[in-house]
Amino acid sequence: MGSADDFLRRSQSPAFTPVKRVRPEDSPGTPAGKAPDPELGHEVIDQRRYFSAEFMQLEWEKMWTQVWLLGPRLIDIPEPGDYEVTEIGRESILVVRQEGGGVRAFYNVCQHRGNRLRAAGLGSTGDSRSFVCAYHHWEYELDGSYRRIPDLDTFPQGCPKGGLKEVHCDTWGGFAWFSLADRPEPLKSFLGPIPQHLEPYNLDRMVQTRDITVEWNCNWKTSVDAFNESYHVQGIHPQLLYYLHDLDIQIDCYEKHSRYLIPFGTLSPRVRKPPAIPEPIKTIMKGAGIDPADYDAPINNIRRDVQKHKRQYGKTQGRDYSRLNDDQLTDDYHYLIFPNLSLNVHADDFWIFRQRPHPTDPDRMFYDILTYDLVPEGQEWPERVRHRNWKHGDKSIGTVLDQDAANLPGVQAGMHSRGFGGLWIGRQELRIRHFHKVLDDYIYGPGGHPPGAP
Repeated sequence: MGSADDFLRRSQSPAFTPVKRVRPEDSPGTPAGKAPDPELGHEVIDQRRYFSAEFMQLEWEKMWTQVWLLGPRLIDIPEPGDYEVTEIGRESILVVRQEGGGVRAFYNVCQHRGNRLRAAGLGSTGDSRSFVCAYHHWEYELDGSYRRIPDLDTFPQGCPKGGLKEVHCDTWGGFAWFSLADRPEPLKSFLGPIPQHLEPYNLDRMVQTRDITVEWNCNWKTSVDAFNESYHVQGIHPQLLYYLHDLDIQIDCYEKHSRYLIPFGTLSPRVRKPPAIPEPIKTIMKGAGIDPADYDAPINNIRRDVQKHKRQYGKTQGRDYSRLNDDQLTDDYHYLIFPNLSLNVHADDFWIFRQRPHPTDPDRMFYDILTYDLVPEGQEWPERVRHRNWKHGDKSIGTVLDQDAANLPGVQAGMHSRGFGGLWIGRQELRIRHFHKVLDDYIYGPGGHPPGAP
């Protein structure tokens, strides 16, 4: 974060304005107060956990099969028989809307010879009155029970008990969630403070605008790390210094999850000489209904003026901001829902970046980009986008994400080097240290980390 002298020099720069935040008691919904920083020590984080096949297996057995994971959005499976296939590691999960309106989840595998009932691949969707295996036409009801087994009398042992193997399923935030655990903790308990923090946003009025999966040549944790600290902005994303305040930001760590609050629509304190209004900030102003050509106040006033403008005119634009504090009208409230959901939450849009492990290779992963835009009251909902897959480099996923994607394979390669001694984590990277502490709690038990273990 820099020394006190460094901070003093920044504070004397004409571009530097300490960010003023609303008091927690001023927040109509989402808590804005600073959570106490946990004491997590200063040890290096063992780099072997990013490429070790043994550690990858421990993650699968002790963590991935015990946590709650994000499934499909409920409005994407509205009618009985509507389903979506989602994938995590080696498993394919079938999430199905039931006749009574509820949602259930099953392993996507026929109990006869193991064939997939529906095409493998995240985002495979459809509607069905039953599920018929294409191999031998074993047929299952929407609740997973058997509907028909051809030539059942030729099986002296009868049929396998129970039909499709079910996994735990629950709903929150407009999404289905599933857990592979035999006895998972309740979803609301797992999410902790997240529902209270996110419910004030109008997530139910947001339409999906991107649904993309990109294969990256890095471990899933390498990607999680990159999206949970702002220290890399000045290195990888220098253009963002003219768009957001990346230094001395508020970091909050909770039991399993974490967040930071990044002011948008302002300059980084690293910018020494303020330019004319940068184009990205002009975009924010125009989105709020302010013409940059008519704005003659200092740049440092823009963030607050945008907040005031949106507060005053939001309702006339069909946008209800009544449950959000002023900072939420401009800023990025960025959450990590352990283990693999990075959320950029804004008043007018909502982004989910989901990191999924490769089934067999710790040096590869799948990166899901799910974005949503607020549909103003009274406007017709556009059709949601279709899911698309590609590998890194095939297409652009946007300037900022392209910069991250180009950098991460080099980070992953460096993890293997004999010249690297482990992750050297600073205060700006507190969320990374907290993330690994939660991961260790799952793998080794609370407070446990055997000597010599990655």
